[in-house]
Amino acid sequence: MPRLFLYFYFMKTAQLHSIFLEFSEICTDTRKIKENSLFFALKGDNFNGNKYASEALKNGAAYAIIDEKEYATSDKHILVDDVLMALQKLASFHRNYSNAKVIGLTGSNGKTTTKELINTVLSKKYRTIATKGNLNNHIGVPLTLLSIKKDTEIAIVEMGANHQKEIEFLCSLAQPDFGYITNFGKAHIEGFGSEEGVIKGKSELYDFLIHNNKHVFMNADDSIQFQKLGSYIKKYGFSTNQKEFYKIEFLGANPFVKASVEGYVIESQLIGSYNFTNCAAAILMGKYFNVPLDKIKTAIESYSPKNNRSQIINHNGHQIILDAYNANPTSMTAALNNFSQMKGKHKIAFLGDMFELGSIASTEHLNIANLASELNFDETVLVGENFNRTETNLKKYSSFNNLKESLKDNPLPPKSLILIKGSRGMALERILDYI
Repeated sequence: MPRLFLYFYFMKTAQLHSIFLEFSEICTDTRKIKENSLFFALKGDNFNGNKYASEALKNGAAYAIIDEKEYATSDKHILVDDVLMALQKLASFHRNYSNAKVIGLTGSNGKTTTKELINTVLSKKYRTIATKGNLNNHIGVPLTLLSIKKDTEIAIVEMGANHQKEIEFLCSLAQPDFGYITNFGKAHIEGFGSEEGVIKGKSELYDFLIHNNKHVFMNADDSIQFQKLGSYIKKYGFSTNQKEFYKIEFLGANPFVKASVEGYVIESQLIGSYNFTNCAAAILMGKYFNVPLDKIKTAIESYSPKNNRSQIINHNGHQIILDAYNANPTSMTAALNNFSQMKGKHKIAFLGDMFELGSIASTEHLNIANLASELNFDETVLVGENFNRTETNLKKYSSFNNLKESLKDNPLPPKSLILIKGSRGMALERILDYI
């Protein structure tokens, strides 16, 4: 057990890890403290976890890891130079301590759905862990790595980024043995600077794998991935038409994605053709890791989307495609085109602002408004400051509150088919309370 006021530069990461092995539950929020957990007193722009370390101990934490000496008041406080860095180093140490194979996953769209599909497939044969929710940043990835258990065989680690070098850093922590990029789209342009910047930033996963002679999974029909990986030997891809890659046939999405592989027809619960590649990636990895095809089929067909991601729900007589977890020009275009192919008595699209687009925000919101006009739904409703500034004849509201008041006064036609799509900050799932 640590002495009073242990310093990280005296304590080796291995020593902190030995404590972690005894108390392996990690907490960063005193409101969610579990008995005999380790509390890491992280800091943010508007909070200082050091101030709550003693409270964490009172609530049952075994130790509190802090980085401000004034808060070290007992031998249950472990003082380190930097709490976040200590967490990251501990996670990297634990990843290398474990025997688990790590699959790194990134991309502009579909990361979380693909991660869940891969986990569902691989768990049919292996003991797996996967990123919870979208905890995919410089804090979430370490927490995922620290959730690897002694018997874990495969860990699926989602990696998110909105700037250059972020994926490179996350790879340095996770040290993936395998990796897959879902796609390259117009997301986080504000941070990446351009579409080329997005490609460069997301490709840091493939760069790491190639440099370290690791295995790469790919969508061989994606021209960017195909060109990026070139003649790299340790690549395994799926394709709808290229014979040298594993063939997975797309059978349509009316509305649910259906695919064929080696004579098996797989009918998913995911809407939209854009979800085909997400399913195909999970099928490919299942095949690579020798999961029987009948179990792959069962896994894909049993997966049901949650958390506002391409969910189809029935609500007060309406059929609703709830896709309000996130949005960027690429995913918004795909969602609108898919919605245009669906049959419905009265089709209404509620579209919310797309965030983090930087200098291209005005252009891209206008492009989406124009596309929605061309698709000629029965009604399209734009919500948010960016959409409100577009020159369009579509119905516009500068805020959700304004939309809310309108919905109260103007009920929707019965049995409507409704698309709800927008960035997380718009929280457009709130529309359900008013229709």
